[in-house]
Amino acid sequence: MPEVTTTSEEGYSAENDIRDFSVTIDATGEDAPDTLETLLAAYGSCYVPALRVGGEQRGAGDLGKIEIDVSGDLNDDDKLEAVAFDIKWETEADDETAQDVIDRAFELCKVHDAVKESLHAEATVETGAF
Repeated sequence: MPEVTTTSEEGYSAENDIRDFSVTIDATGEDAPDTLETLLAAYGSCYVPALRVGGEQRGAGDLGKIEIDVSGDLNDDDKLEAVAFDIKWETEADDETAQDVIDRAFELCKVHDAVKESLHAEATVETGAF
């Protein structure tokens, strides 16, 4: 069961103890990544292994190098309104296979499952990118 201890001595920055690791998150974004940047990083980081498994399961094989530009759109209240993935991977794949890999990866990604449906990422892909 995942467990994190979040501690803030003062201000808007917090230390997060995750097993033997420590991650600083600063709500203002001044001293460390802010909360939404951290969420986007977790989403992208979760999607990478999901893509790799999806590639193997959907006939694309080893995808090689993967790069995801993760972007978020904010609403008027500075809350996350939309997420987009601009995905590139090294292996060539036809459009249908690439879409099958993307769809399977979304099924496998635990962060995708944890965010509300309106924040499920829209994805574009460029295969044979590197």
